[in-house]
Amino acid sequence: MVENKLRTAVLGLDKGGISLLRAASSVDSFEVGAVADKDVKLVEKVASEYNCAGYDDYRQLIIQNQFDCLLVAAGLYSCEEYIKTAMKKKFNILKLAPPARNVEEAMEFVRIAEEEQIKFVIANPCRFAKGFVALREFIEKRHLEQIFLLTAVCSFGGESRSVWQSDPKLAGGGVLLYNCYEIIDQIMWNFPLPQQIYSLNTNVAGDKQQRLYLTEDTAIVTMKFSDNFFGNITASRCGVQGGEEKILKLYGEEKNLTVSNNKFIVSDNSGRVSEEREYSDDLIGREKALLENFALSILSPDKNKVLSSGRENLKNMVFIESAYLSARTSMPEEPDRILQMAQREGINIWSGHK
Repeated sequence: MVENKLRTAVLGLDKGGISLLRAASSVDSFEVGAVADKDVKLVEKVASEYNCAGYDDYRQLIIQNQFDCLLVAAGLYSCEEYIKTAMKKKFNILKLAPPARNVEEAMEFVRIAEEEQIKFVIANPCRFAKGFVALREFIEKRHLEQIFLLTAVCSFGGESRSVWQSDPKLAGGGVLLYNCYEIIDQIMWNFPLPQQIYSLNTNVAGDKQQRLYLTEDTAIVTMKFSDNFFGNITASRCGVQGGEEKILKLYGEEKNLTVSNNKFIVSDNSGRVSEEREYSDDLIGREKALLENFALSILSPDKNKVLSSGRENLKNMVFIESAYLSARTSMPEEPDRILQMAQREGINIWSGHK
């Protein structure tokens, strides 16, 4: 670390990795020293553009260098052990969501990070989206009466996937784990873990046997928070043409909220709008904000709390693992059972975030 500059490398140069790299390059606290990807030509092109070292071997990037930070966009199937190596070399890690493929893997990352006293942070740009920031403030100020229903819609039309993302063993999951992660994070950030979760998952494969070997592209998740508070998430890759849509709606006794990255709307039960805000922030702006938070949590940890720690994100992983278990058993599942497993492993999800 030199003059409040964090020497940084980027692992994985897919769309998400390039977006992180662009954002990091525009934040003064970061100095990008290297990039890595399996695609040799892509590495050469990007390394030349950003005037940094390029590697087509993740392991070599990590063992040959000492960085302050590693920004991870690569699929975990290709770099899980290398991330652990980086942690043990005291690299602070910021990883694109999800943090892992399952709860056990996520807990292991959290354990190593805390043993090594480094940051393990998950990139949840929605936490910095102005619409969802307004939601958080609205709830914290108790402007919303008793909520009885929560609904979320996640659509991702026209989005291409890497081949590995269709393989349950390599990816760990489909739309719930990858495309819906941020909206699940919003639900878990603002509300308690549901008492019960029931999930139906499928994909477009025509053959039933083939569907067992492909990650889900469509899912419906029903949640019971209490006897008087329910919710559901509807997710599909067949939606907005060439884009994505993430909308969260909350229904209270007198007020209803409709929230997205760029909108915050308050209405009554007759549909009459009392407040409507529209914002102009975009993904790169949200990523810059989360990277600034990540950098400050390293440079001035006493004054700046990281907003999306790996430990905190274990709650999201418990939610998702419960949904996948329910899809397999065709029965409602209780997330508390997975929580108890985490506690037996010595991880208290509710303790202070690192």
